Formats: sequence, structure tokens, C-alpha cells
Amino acid sequence: MSKPYFLLATGSFAPAYFYDNLVEQVKARGYDMKVIHLATVGVGPGQGRDTPPATMYDDAALIAKEVEALADEGREIILVAHSYGGMPATESTKGLSVQERQKAGKKGGIVRLAYKTVAVATPGHSTAEALPAPPADKPPVLAPDEKGWLHFTDIERSAATCFSDVPTKEEQMRYQMQFTLHSGVSFANPLTHAGYKDVPVSYLVCEDDLVIPADWQRKEIEMLKAETGNKVDVTSIKAGHCPTIMHLDKVVDWFMHVAAQ
Repeated sequence: MSKPYFLLATGSFAPAYFYDNLVEQVKARGYDMKVIHLATVGVGPGQGRDTPPATMYDDAALIAKEVEALADEGREIILVAHSYGGMPATESTKGLSVQERQKAGKKGGIVRLAYKTVAVATPGHSTAEALPAPPADKPPVLAPDEKGWLHFTDIERSAATCFSDVPTKEEQMRYQMQFTLHSGVSFANPLTHAGYKDVPVSYLVCEDDLVIPADWQRKEIEMLKAETGNKVDVTSIKAGHCPTIMHLDKVVDWFMHVAAQ
């Protein structure tokens, strides 16, 4: 049997190249991998797109298209999601699991969902509802422009939050400045399909995450267990919200663990 193919749905504001170091190391371990540049993510640092902001459903359709193309080649896919990517990845799986495709006389398909500190919810709830509420004693860190693209109102505070385990302010800012703009409407689109019921689930808890705190991640895991009636394969590491920067080896080890399930 061939090795599974890793397909990753990025976090909000995060272009595909943000994960280049991860792709390089996963491929060095002998696995194929691709990161999807989501439709809701801008085209480059500090940029949106010329088109109106895409929805979460546009992202889900893009993910599904990528999965279907790989599945038609006979590939078994581990669909990985980071942060915001948890919602469109979950939405995208309908009819694309290995079991569903086999019943339809098709080959390939999704064999597992792998969540890396994500936003995920039950149907009827949006990304905004799936994330912890912003602190009431501080001004919002995100605001839409006139076209509906979200930008950061306090770049330094965002950098210190997203990259809390990066040791210096200068390095935090360097990574923060790689972010694009992100579609505002995508955060309001409710989930319609509980894809975690289609395939087994793995979850990487990042204990030092300040964007989606560890206790919030564990609440999600309990929700996944309750909704599916199945255990969730959980791995925990001491890392912030973007663990591939300071803890790349641990993330790659998690990928290998997930592939072996």
C-alpha cells in the first residue's frame, strides 16, 4: 500500500509558503505533501485579492477539488488543518472519505482528519463562534477594510500572540509581516457538514497557544468525542500557535505518528 498523501488547509492570513519548512521536512521523510493557498487568504504579504472576499464555503470547495483529484489517482489523503483551516477542512469532506468513495465504486479518498490547534465546531456555528472571544479590556486586533478584507489593527500585539514562543520581538514581527489579509465574511459562515464524523480524527494540542488556548482545544476534543462516539488520537506538545517555527521536528514527528495510525 502506498503512503498517504498529506494535504494541509492553512490558518487565516497564512499563505501556503508559510509552511514551506514543514513541507520540506515531511517530504524528506518520504511522504508527498501539498499546502493549499486558501481562497480567503490574500495573494501576498499585507495584500488581499482583486476579487470580493471569498467565503469559508469557497475554501471548502477548493479543498474538496484538491482531494478529489488526488483520490481519482488512487491516493489516500490525510487532510491536515491548522487554526481557521479546521472549519473549511471539516466542511469539505462530504462524499470524499475512502469508505464513501468505495461504496460509489471509486478509489482513494480521505482516511483521516488531522487537526493542529484548530477552530472547529458543530454544524450551525461559525469560525467566529468556534474561537475564544477576544479580551473585553483591549481593542480588537482585527478590522475589515472597505472591501471586507480583515487586517491587523495592532501588528505588535498580534505578533506577540501568534508567535508567543518565538524568542524575540524582532523575530515575531518578521513572521507577522508574512501574513496576508483575510476574508472577513469567512469567519461568519456556519459549518453545514460535520466531516469529523466521516473519518478518524487526530489532534495536536499546542499547550502554549495564546490564540486558541490549550483548555479551549481540549473542549474541542471533548466535543469531537461526544459528536462521533469515537476516541480522538491526541498528541500534546509545548508550543505556541504556529509550532512549525520553533518546534518543527515535533510537528513532523506528529505527522509521522498520524501516518502510522
